[in-house]
Amino acid sequence: MKRAKTSKAWMKEHVNDFFVKQAKKEGYRSRAAYKLMEIAERDDLFAPGMTVVDLGAAPGGWSQVAAEKLGGRGRVIALDLLEMAALPGVTFIQGDFRDTLVLAELKKNLGKSTLDLVISDMAPNISGISVVDQARGMHLAELALEFSADQLNSGGNFLVKVFQGTGFEGFLRTMRASFSRVITRKPEASRGRSSEIYLLGMGKRQ
Repeated sequence: MKRAKTSKAWMKEHVNDFFVKQAKKEGYRSRAAYKLMEIAERDDLFAPGMTVVDLGAAPGGWSQVAAEKLGGRGRVIALDLLEMAALPGVTFIQGDFRDTLVLAELKKNLGKSTLDLVISDMAPNISGISVVDQARGMHLAELALEFSADQLNSGGNFLVKVFQGTGFEGFLRTMRASFSRVITRKPEASRGRSSEIYLLGMGKRQ
């Protein structure tokens, strides 16, 4: 009963949410698009000619923003376990990022392109058990960081969603060892009560 009430309250809040309405009005696939837009403008994330990888891309809000920012000059490769409807200027790979074969396909798509930016809005399926959800979320963030450390060109950037809790401080230390600067961002479109924040690693170390 309590869960049903919580779900109803969430749905009511979601329907009345300014960013949900704005996304529908402006043709974005998710309210998350506004999180990336705010960070991109503040930190000058995109430039024409870049190669960008979007991890956990479905339904495609972040890929939409990335493709718009590149203006047809550059590449966006998106990956998600779920299906995602085609987007102009975006190559989509469906599969589990934790699967080595899927990762190999992603690297094959990159070819000899230098990777300039990795963006990851990946989140686990929520079980409702906070300890389990936190561990799963951190694991996804760690995999995204590992991929970025391995594939980004020197000086490349990495934006990742993380949840504050167990493992966060250790993850932050690892990021700081991999990038010249690590900045914390909490965009306006991120719900205040959510423990999610975004970490932006700038200037991948050689």
